[in-house]
Amino acid sequence: MSKAMRVLPVLLLLSCLISNPLLAQTPSVVGFVDTHSHPFSNVGFGGRLVCGKVFDPDGIDKALVDCPNHYPDGSAAIFENFFHNGSPLGTHDPVGWPTFAYWPAHNSLTHQQVYYEWLQRAWKGGLRIFVNQLVANRVMCILSNTVSLNVSDCSEQTQIQLEAKKTYELQDYIDSLNGGPGKGWLRIVTSPAQARAVIAQGKLAMVLGIESSEIFGCKKSKDLLELIFGSSCTKSNIDKGLQAIYDLGVRSLFLCHKFDNALCGVRFDPSVQGVIVNAGNFLSAGSFWQAQTCAPGTPSDNTIAPNGVIPGFLSSLVPALPLYPPAPHCNVNGLTDLGKYALQGMINRHMLVEIDHMSVKAAAQVLATLEAAHYPGVISGHSWMDPRYYPRVYNLGGFVGLYGTSADQFANGWRDTAAARRAAGIYGLGYGLDANGLGEQPAPRPNNMINPVVYPFTTITGLSFDRLSTGQRNWDINTEGVANYGLTTDWIEDMRHVAGNDLVDEMAAGAEAYLRTWEGAVAH
Repeated sequence: MSKAMRVLPVLLLLSCLISNPLLAQTPSVVGFVDTHSHPFSNVGFGGRLVCGKVFDPDGIDKALVDCPNHYPDGSAAIFENFFHNGSPLGTHDPVGWPTFAYWPAHNSLTHQQVYYEWLQRAWKGGLRIFVNQLVANRVMCILSNTVSLNVSDCSEQTQIQLEAKKTYELQDYIDSLNGGPGKGWLRIVTSPAQARAVIAQGKLAMVLGIESSEIFGCKKSKDLLELIFGSSCTKSNIDKGLQAIYDLGVRSLFLCHKFDNALCGVRFDPSVQGVIVNAGNFLSAGSFWQAQTCAPGTPSDNTIAPNGVIPGFLSSLVPALPLYPPAPHCNVNGLTDLGKYALQGMINRHMLVEIDHMSVKAAAQVLATLEAAHYPGVISGHSWMDPRYYPRVYNLGGFVGLYGTSADQFANGWRDTAAARRAAGIYGLGYGLDANGLGEQPAPRPNNMINPVVYPFTTITGLSFDRLSTGQRNWDINTEGVANYGLTTDWIEDMRHVAGNDLVDEMAAGAEAYLRTWEGAVAH
């Protein structure tokens, strides 16, 4: 297909968006939105779990290096081996720059995937909004640092503040490479109006969010000091915490993530991962997940697997789980009174409510509160909720970003959710790649050699893209999937091969739809 023919659908899309009365309030943005990724998780978790940096002032050879404990052959990289091989045993070539023989890869979960030049390539390919979820997990931090014999401050507040600091340093670094303050291609934004202005300047708008399991210190269990002096999770501390993160520039927030806390119950992880996370819930919340059989035909949380499914080498590390009732499983814990208070505090500050990871009970309570208040600022950014709630999200004026999967699977998700969007008069879909989030990136599309991405190809921006090259390595979406963030552009081109221009056009309307959700929250 010629360059002109590839760009024409986007011009038609822009015309349709502007002429559509549902979307005609302001000039429309054309471009993609990633609602959920974690570029700076390399400094989260105590700094010993994700290896390699987003940038280094001294250059790429200092940024893209493996963790010290991964040398010389990866045999001591317990978490990488477990995530990649299903066993703590294994080896890998730790050398990053310039050979990249082993990493980054779509299924290597502990190596940096969002080097700034790779993010820049995605921006050149049409990415217009990137939600940087500052991620923290105290339990994971303690475990990963204990293994590496380097225990640091694992408070989630400390992790979040460090990631925010590094994000602002990234902005300054990119500015320094492009002529000085304000001249770089990336800007951190704190309002939809600011985002529109930044995008109009041809730049990438970065939104700060937080995905944390014990936000504001709101653990479900109490440690010794809290038993003596009282809980650290109070309305006063929630107010102070919300204002502190707002002042930091954060506009999007999860009230719970992975572990039940003092604000809400969580949606369970399934399979072997669920057994491990359930053990983490015990360490954080003081108890294993509590489940009941869901009412027939109602939304449900993921089925909790028995700990008998875990490999033998882990059985001695994970305590025996309680017996659970028949599936489908629903977490008995919903939104607590303190959770309701925190939710209202978010509404008062016009913040975006991240509903993923909440138990179906908590999610239903949150949606009911937002519906009563006619508050549209709700986001499901990476498919971690029961899809039966999507119509309620869309009817509020909220936004959905589907988890990044292979092009054919993502296209199926687009089709499956289209009816809910159309019924609510919404056009626009995002993706939540969850890069650096300890989850696999989109794998190569099965049987893609029948209809492969052909290089070079033309993006929605009119630019021609050949295979991504860094150092001595070239990557091909057909054989390696999304090995790093720079390949998201190729991944979207792969979707064009699966579903045609219709899917890509609706994704190109994603940034506009996200901004309208945010604008609705600000106007409330």
